[in-house]
Amino acid sequence: MQEDTFKTVIHQGVATLTLNRPERHNAFDDRLIADLSAELKRLEQREDVRVVILTGEGKSFSAGADLNWMKRMATYSREDNYRDAMALANLMETLDGLAKPTIARVHGAAFGGGVGLVACCDIAIASEAAAFCLSEVKLGLIPAAISPYVTKCIGEKQARRYFVTAERFDAAEARRIGLVHEVVPAEALDERVAQLTGQMRGNGPLAMAAAKQLARDVSRGVVDQAMMEETARRIAAIRVSPEGQEGIGAFLEKRKAAWTE
Repeated sequence: MQEDTFKTVIHQGVATLTLNRPERHNAFDDRLIADLSAELKRLEQREDVRVVILTGEGKSFSAGADLNWMKRMATYSREDNYRDAMALANLMETLDGLAKPTIARVHGAAFGGGVGLVACCDIAIASEAAAFCLSEVKLGLIPAAISPYVTKCIGEKQARRYFVTAERFDAAEARRIGLVHEVVPAEALDERVAQLTGQMRGNGPLAMAAAKQLARDVSRGVVDQAMMEETARRIAAIRVSPEGQEGIGAFLEKRKAAWTE
């Protein structure tokens, strides 16, 4: 019988997706990559899901690549390795581009691809006990598939350091370089995550998706006439949408919006 690579619990609009390979520190292999990609796409389609929390079972968030998987990859052809790497790249892009707001709940080690998962989430909250490492060069490899997201998250200068040193760093350093937003005591981690999900459950779900896409798009271009016109078109469209009309009406009428009920 195959293990369940993840567990999903949905409660009050919040989907908690827990990597479920604690004996392997939630390390990646081809099956976990495929399963997690499929589950994220499934949650994307569920209207009852407002927010997705990503976390790990056991001591670690995710320790990167599974050793048994790495042994198999060593015997693959170049073409097989390319297909395998593209599966991981597609997982990262799926998580990064998910319309639902995402929170990385980082309670332990996040190494290699685990750092990629953190970088791809909209919000990252770490326990004081969390630890991070981009360890690929220790094995004569590079953090290729996760590099666009990690570099965008922490900046080129920090990426150049941690990509080549493979040094381990703590949650305070992760916060300083922008990998995580907040660091809290271990006993306060769930409470802080719950506060954030509660905040987002009061927001318009379609507006949050549009706001996420807005941030992605404007960060990739220059502020010129075309961008000004595009952002104006977006706000004009959402103002006249049913959700926009409901939100404005609720505010003016001093009542709760329909999506909070």
